Amino acid sequence: MKSWFLNSQHQPSPRDVRIANSCQFQIRTATSADLPSIAQIIAESFHSQTGLWGWAFPLFRLGIFEDLRYRFTTTKPDQIFLVAVDTSKGGGNKILATVEMSVRLSDSWVNIRKCFPYLSNLAVHPMYRRYGLGSSLLIRCEQVCKDWDFEDLYLHVLDNNHQAKQLYFKMGYQVEKVESCWDSFLFHNSRQILLHKHISAKPHVAADITRGC
Repeated sequence: MKSWFLNSQHQPSPRDVRIANSCQFQIRTATSADLPSIAQIIAESFHSQTGLWGWAFPLFRLGIFEDLRYRFTTTKPDQIFLVAVDTSKGGGNKILATVEMSVRLSDSWVNIRKCFPYLSNLAVHPMYRRYGLGSSLLIRCEQVCKDWDFEDLYLHVLDNNHQAKQLYFKMGYQVEKVESCWDSFLFHNSRQILLHKHISAKPHVAADITRGC
Protein backbone atom coordinates (compact mmCIF):
# COMPACT_ATOMS: atom_id res chain seq x y z
CA MET A 1 0.00 0.00 0.00
CA LYS A 2 1.19 3.49 -0.75
CA SER A 3 1.61 6.29 1.70
CA TRP A 4 -0.93 9.07 1.26
CA PHE A 5 -3.97 10.74 2.77
CA LEU A 6 -7.35 11.18 1.14
CA ASN A 7 -9.61 14.06 1.98
CA SER A 8 -12.22 12.71 4.39
CA GLN A 9 -15.92 13.28 3.87
CA HIS A 10 -16.33 13.29 7.63
CA GLN A 11 -17.26 16.74 8.91
CA PRO A 12 -16.49 17.02 12.64
CA SER A 13 -19.17 18.48 14.88
CA PRO A 14 -18.38 21.12 17.55
CA ARG A 15 -18.38 18.27 20.07
CA ASP A 16 -15.85 16.35 17.96
CA VAL A 17 -13.60 19.41 17.88
CA ARG A 18 -13.76 19.82 21.66
CA ILE A 19 -12.82 16.15 22.11
CA ALA A 20 -9.89 16.42 19.71
CA ASN A 21 -8.64 19.62 21.29
CA SER A 22 -8.57 18.03 24.75
CA CYS A 23 -6.78 14.81 23.81
CA GLN A 24 -3.31 13.75 24.84
CA PHE A 25 -1.55 11.20 22.69
CA GLN A 26 1.43 8.88 22.84
CA ILE A 27 3.23 7.20 19.95
CA ARG A 28 4.13 3.57 20.50
CA THR A 29 4.71 0.32 18.63
CA ALA A 30 1.48 -1.35 17.54
CA THR A 31 0.31 -4.68 18.96
CA SER A 32 -1.83 -7.37 17.36
CA ALA A 33 -4.81 -6.08 19.35
CA ASP A 34 -4.50 -2.75 17.51
CA LEU A 35 -4.95 -4.25 14.04
CA PRO A 36 -8.77 -3.88 13.78
CA SER A 37 -8.54 -0.18 14.68
CA ILE A 38 -5.60 0.33 12.32
CA ALA A 39 -7.52 -1.33 9.49
CA GLN A 40 -10.52 0.92 10.16
CA ILE A 41 -8.44 4.12 10.07
CA ILE A 42 -6.64 3.08 6.87
CA ALA A 43 -9.93 2.08 5.22
CA GLU A 44 -11.51 5.43 6.15
CA SER A 45 -8.50 7.23 4.72
CA PHE A 46 -8.39 5.36 1.41
CA HIS A 47 -12.02 4.40 0.70
CA SER A 48 -15.35 6.21 0.82
CA GLN A 49 -18.19 4.86 2.95
CA THR A 50 -20.79 6.63 0.83
CA GLY A 51 -21.66 6.82 -2.85
CA LEU A 52 -21.41 4.10 -5.48
CA TRP A 53 -18.68 2.11 -3.72
CA GLY A 54 -19.93 2.63 -0.18
CA TRP A 55 -21.37 -0.90 -0.06
CA ALA A 56 -17.89 -2.32 -0.58
CA PHE A 57 -16.30 -0.51 2.37
CA PRO A 58 -16.52 -3.53 4.74
CA LEU A 59 -14.79 -5.65 2.09
CA PHE A 60 -12.00 -3.11 1.68
CA ARG A 61 -11.58 -2.95 5.45
CA LEU A 62 -11.45 -6.74 5.74
CA GLY A 63 -8.86 -6.96 2.96
CA ILE A 64 -6.72 -4.32 4.68
CA PHE A 65 -7.02 -6.14 8.00
CA GLU A 66 -5.97 -9.49 6.51
CA ASP A 67 -3.04 -7.85 4.71
CA LEU A 68 -1.95 -6.14 7.93
CA ARG A 69 -2.29 -9.34 9.94
CA TYR A 70 -0.14 -11.27 7.49
CA ARG A 71 2.64 -8.68 7.52
CA PHE A 72 2.37 -8.23 11.28
CA THR A 73 2.80 -11.95 11.95
CA THR A 74 5.82 -12.05 9.64
CA THR A 75 7.37 -8.86 10.99
CA LYS A 76 11.13 -8.66 10.62
CA PRO A 77 13.60 -6.51 12.59
CA ASP A 78 13.56 -3.97 9.75
CA GLN A 79 9.79 -3.43 9.84
CA ILE A 80 7.72 -1.48 12.35
CA PHE A 81 4.08 -0.50 12.86
CA LEU A 82 3.49 2.66 14.89
CA VAL A 83 0.28 4.09 16.34
CA ALA A 84 -0.71 7.31 18.06
CA VAL A 85 -2.90 6.49 21.06
CA ASP A 86 -5.26 8.80 22.98
CA THR A 87 -3.95 8.78 26.58
CA SER A 88 -6.20 11.57 27.89
CA LYS A 89 -8.67 10.92 30.68
CA GLY A 90 -11.58 9.03 29.21
CA GLY A 91 -9.72 8.49 25.95
CA GLY A 92 -9.64 4.74 26.41
CA ASN A 93 -6.29 4.41 24.60
CA LYS A 94 -8.13 4.84 21.30
CA ILE A 95 -5.99 4.49 18.15
CA LEU A 96 -5.90 7.90 16.45
CA ALA A 97 -3.31 7.45 13.70
CA THR A 98 -0.90 4.93 12.26
CA VAL A 99 2.11 4.51 9.98
CA GLU A 100 4.21 1.61 8.77
CA MET A 101 7.91 1.61 7.91
CA SER A 102 10.02 -1.17 6.43
CA VAL A 103 13.38 -1.57 4.74
CA ARG A 104 13.30 -2.41 1.05
CA LEU A 105 16.19 -4.18 -0.58
CA SER A 106 15.96 -2.28 -3.86
CA ASP A 107 13.53 -0.48 -6.13
CA SER A 108 14.01 -0.76 -9.87
CA TRP A 109 11.31 1.87 -10.48
CA VAL A 110 13.57 4.57 -9.02
CA ASN A 111 16.87 2.77 -9.69
CA ILE A 112 17.76 2.57 -6.01
CA ARG A 113 20.19 -0.34 -5.72
CA LYS A 114 20.65 -0.29 -1.99
CA CYS A 115 18.54 -0.92 1.10
CA PHE A 116 16.38 2.00 2.14
CA PRO A 117 13.54 2.68 4.64
CA TYR A 118 10.13 3.20 3.03
CA LEU A 119 7.02 4.69 4.69
CA SER A 120 3.50 3.50 3.94
CA ASN A 121 -0.06 3.59 5.28
CA LEU A 122 0.23 6.93 7.05
CA ALA A 123 -3.38 7.54 8.08
CA VAL A 124 -5.12 9.66 10.72
CA HIS A 125 -8.63 9.25 12.14
CA PRO A 126 -10.88 11.85 10.45
CA MET A 127 -11.81 13.49 13.77
CA TYR A 128 -8.17 14.04 14.74
CA ARG A 129 -6.63 15.45 11.58
CA ARG A 130 -4.68 18.72 11.67
CA TYR A 131 -3.65 18.20 15.31
CA GLY A 132 -0.05 17.19 14.67
CA LEU A 133 -0.50 13.43 14.68
CA GLY A 134 0.82 12.90 11.16
CA SER A 135 3.91 15.04 11.70
CA SER A 136 4.60 13.37 15.07
CA LEU A 137 4.48 9.93 13.45
CA LEU A 138 6.87 11.11 10.74
CA ILE A 139 9.28 12.43 13.37
CA ARG A 140 9.17 9.10 15.20
CA CYS A 141 9.91 7.30 11.92
CA GLU A 142 12.97 9.50 11.48
CA GLN A 143 14.15 8.46 14.93
CA VAL A 144 13.69 4.77 14.10
CA CYS A 145 15.42 5.33 10.77
CA LYS A 146 18.50 6.63 12.57
CA ASP A 147 18.34 3.75 15.05
CA TRP A 148 18.50 1.44 12.04
CA ASP A 149 21.60 3.35 10.82
CA PHE A 150 19.91 4.91 7.80
CA GLU A 151 19.92 8.56 6.83
CA ASP A 152 17.33 8.56 4.04
CA LEU A 153 13.56 8.01 4.00
CA TYR A 154 11.28 7.46 1.00
CA LEU A 155 7.53 7.41 0.42
CA HIS A 156 4.95 7.84 -2.35
CA VAL A 157 2.16 10.40 -2.50
CA LEU A 158 -0.54 11.05 -5.08
CA ASP A 159 -0.01 14.22 -7.09
CA ASN A 160 -3.58 15.42 -6.45
CA ASN A 161 -3.40 14.84 -2.69
CA HIS A 162 -2.56 18.41 -1.78
CA GLN A 163 -3.09 17.99 1.96
CA ALA A 164 -0.58 15.14 2.18
CA LYS A 165 1.95 16.89 -0.05
CA GLN A 166 1.72 20.01 2.11
CA LEU A 167 2.51 17.92 5.20
CA TYR A 168 5.45 16.13 3.60
CA PHE A 169 6.97 19.28 2.14
CA LYS A 170 6.60 20.99 5.52
CA MET A 171 8.45 18.06 7.10
CA GLY A 172 11.34 18.47 4.67
CA TYR A 173 10.58 15.85 2.01
CA GLN A 174 11.55 16.63 -1.57
CA VAL A 175 10.50 15.24 -4.93
CA GLU A 176 12.73 12.38 -6.04
CA LYS A 177 10.79 11.31 -9.14
CA VAL A 178 7.38 11.84 -10.74
CA GLU A 179 5.62 8.88 -12.28
CA SER A 180 4.92 9.12 -16.02
CA CYS A 181 2.84 6.04 -16.73
CA TRP A 182 0.59 5.84 -19.77
CA ASP A 183 -2.51 5.04 -17.70
CA SER A 184 -2.20 8.36 -15.87
CA PHE A 185 -3.03 10.11 -19.11
CA LEU A 186 -5.40 7.54 -20.58
CA PHE A 187 -7.59 7.08 -17.50
CA HIS A 188 -6.95 10.49 -15.89
CA ASN A 189 -5.47 8.84 -12.80
CA SER A 190 -3.39 10.99 -10.49
CA ARG A 191 0.34 10.42 -10.85
CA GLN A 192 2.42 9.07 -8.01
CA ILE A 193 5.33 11.10 -6.71
CA LEU A 194 8.28 9.54 -4.94
CA LEU A 195 9.44 11.78 -2.08
CA HIS A 196 12.75 11.59 -0.27
CA LYS A 197 14.17 13.10 2.90
CA HIS A 198 17.79 13.04 4.04
CA ILE A 199 18.18 12.98 7.82
CA SER A 200 21.46 14.61 8.70
CA ALA A 201 21.65 14.14 12.46
CA LYS A 202 20.49 11.60 15.00
CA PRO A 203 18.04 13.31 17.41
CA HIS A 204 18.38 12.78 21.15
CA VAL A 205 14.86 11.86 22.26
CA ALA A 206 13.03 9.42 24.47
CA ALA A 207 11.76 6.12 23.10
CA ASP A 208 8.14 7.31 22.95
CA ILE A 209 6.60 10.66 22.13
CA THR A 210 3.90 11.93 24.47
CA ARG A 211 2.21 15.23 23.80
CA GLY A 212 -1.09 17.01 23.46
CA CYS A 213 -3.09 17.62 20.33
